[in-house]
Amino acid sequence: MRLTPDQVQAIRHTAQRVLGVGAQVSVFGSMALDDRRGGDIDLFFETDARFANRAQVLCQLHGALTLALGDRKIDVILKDANTPSAPVFEIAKRTGVLL
Repeated sequence: MRLTPDQVQAIRHTAQRVLGVGAQVSVFGSMALDDRRGGDIDLFFETDARFANRAQVLCQLHGALTLALGDRKIDVILKDANTPSAPVFEIAKRTGVLL
């Protein structure tokens, strides 16, 4: 995994602050692989919480991550208790590194 300890801590803190205690976050894609270079930060957030407006929560999460990590490309996917299963979630779980 090619995130610094400070970046990992910032991502975890943001997840807990925006999504609540118990939220899990994984990095997947090229940033999860030590032998790669460059690339964006692909993050998969999963929580048992239920959000009435997932789009609003995603915007809050992305904004908070941008403030915490700086102006870099960050892709965020979110699975809450209301979100049906999808292949992208399974791929992120299978290939990701839990932070």
